[in-house]
Amino acid sequence: MQLKIAVLPGDGIGPEIMKQALNITSAVCEKFGHTLTYKEAIVGACAIDATGDPYPAETHELCMQSDAVLFGAIGDPKYDNDPNAKVRPEQGLLRMRKQLGLYGNIRPVMTFPSLVHKSPLRADLVDGADFVCIRELTGGMYFGRPQGRSEDGNTAYDTCVYTREEIERVLHLAYKFAGQRRKKLTVVDKANVIATSRLWRQIAQEIAPQYPDIETDFLFVDNAAMRIIQWPKSFDVMVTENLFGDILTDEASVITGSLGLLPSASVGLHTSLFEPIHGSYPQATGKNIANPLAMILSAALMFEYGFNLMEEGALIRKAVNASLETGVVTEDIADGGKAYSTSDVGEWIERFVRG
Repeated sequence: MQLKIAVLPGDGIGPEIMKQALNITSAVCEKFGHTLTYKEAIVGACAIDATGDPYPAETHELCMQSDAVLFGAIGDPKYDNDPNAKVRPEQGLLRMRKQLGLYGNIRPVMTFPSLVHKSPLRADLVDGADFVCIRELTGGMYFGRPQGRSEDGNTAYDTCVYTREEIERVLHLAYKFAGQRRKKLTVVDKANVIATSRLWRQIAQEIAPQYPDIETDFLFVDNAAMRIIQWPKSFDVMVTENLFGDILTDEASVITGSLGLLPSASVGLHTSLFEPIHGSYPQATGKNIANPLAMILSAALMFEYGFNLMEEGALIRKAVNASLETGVVTEDIADGGKAYSTSDVGEWIERFVRG
């Protein structure tokens, strides 16, 4: 099979972890007889520095011409710490999602047996937790207009806007995933307070009868946040709007024990994108200490969701689990044992894949 990939390393630790993911992707392709071609492009702070644009037209064109996008991370303190910056790296990420039509972000949340003790939650609560968060990605407050600040700097405003089409398509995506799993869907909203949430609940209630084999329930977002901590194993598939999903999925990362372990997929109208859920971790840039596993597992999702190559994705997962069980891990999860470098972990997993 021919795999044509756009590679966007981005900022901070992005290039370091991307290198390991690409090496492992190449090893998998060689093992299974696939032809891999890829081309790199800039996005985020490095793109602003080079062109003044966080998502240049050339980068978008490459993404549109590719079969999948592997994306690292964006962000830089010089923009984070400047509230008056007119152009920000994150604007590139939002534009990329919008222009590629990436309306559904899929974030698996699972535990690794050898790392259950790393979660701040009790082992009996998290051991065996396995659910998927599906976050609407191109609507809501992040894209609502009008948006701005008053001239005197004392007032700011954002608007949360959703259309029926935006809600319906991500709900159907969530039902599809629930049908492939344990057939339970939880719709998260704030329908007791927010008008857009009431629209979400109304449309979900209208669509639910189309999926009679799937149990549908509803939770207010504050209750869902509590339940993720108290009873994570009660969830199968969770679907929610953009802002709520951003917050809840980061909260859910504590179940695994580290942000450095969770991949994600963003799917929609054009080329799908695969990325770790963590940020650019600028403090670790260039130090060869960042955890590459979420980036590597994002490559596994790319094989599975992007190319329907399930055996290839499973091999990467097996290799990652083996590295965790053997203790070949970076400092964030070393737990007092030997801490391996980013490249050490990537090279160990690549050797495992090559067999």
